[in-house]
Amino acid sequence: MKKVYYLSTCDTCARILKEIELPSAFIKQDLKTDPITEEQLNELHNLTGSFEMLFSKRARLYKERGLNTQNLEERDFEELILEHYTFLKRPVIINNDKIFVGNSKKVVTEAKASIHP
Repeated sequence: MKKVYYLSTCDTCARILKEIELPSAFIKQDLKTDPITEEQLNELHNLTGSFEMLFSKRARLYKERGLNTQNLEERDFEELILEHYTFLKRPVIINNDKIFVGNSKKVVTEAKASIHP
């Protein structure tokens, strides 16, 4: 599967997708207009092995809800991601059996190298 989960309203996502130059074979899913499903999230979990790895602790709601002071477990991360798109670390790029989560320079570089070897 070749897919990217992103937010069209996120400047960082737009910059990364432009930098990577995704081929047209990639399916793009804007999380704001097409929220992630439980089945899709489970597919991401199968590739990462962790809901926490997919969770954005930089999301505004994370602090607003006081989640940063709670001891969250895997099930909590899963439920929060399904509840609101902002909790999914973005972008998430899947290139066949490889997954790249987030916007760190290292992740973006690795994703680009995987897509354009």
